[in-house]
Amino acid sequence: MRPYDFSPLYRATVGFDRVTDLMDRVLASEVNHSTYPPYNIEKTGEDSYRISVAVAGFSEADLTVEQRENALVIAASKADEGEERTYLHRGIATRAFEKRFHLADHVRVSGAAHIDGMLHVDLVREVPEALKPRQIEIAKGDRIEGKAIEA
Repeated sequence: MRPYDFSPLYRATVGFDRVTDLMDRVLASEVNHSTYPPYNIEKTGEDSYRISVAVAGFSEADLTVEQRENALVIAASKADEGEERTYLHRGIATRAFEKRFHLADHVRVSGAAHIDGMLHVDLVREVPEALKPRQIEIAKGDRIEGKAIEA
């Protein structure tokens, strides 16, 4: 893997250090990236998303879904069943896992469902009214909101 140097960005920009930190974190975790359990990320609407995780063998009681600041953490741990089994072939892994997804600002979890061995987590982006673009009315004449414009 080729290391990337983001120092030229620091010289030419202000306030983008979170972006470069995120890129550093993604590139560093790429080496340790686990493919278990498999998952999909899909865009279901203009401002909505769904993460689907294959959790065959886990019940709702074994799963936890938490949103911590800008991170979604999905974890599972299987309680010991107590009885000893002898497997001739064991293809369904039920080992404990923790998956982390970094969320953009203003993205929140709107719900989760466990259906047919799949855990579906729905996300929605809600931009506050203060951050949405707004049209500014142009005043006619020499007054702005009741104040005279100084010449």
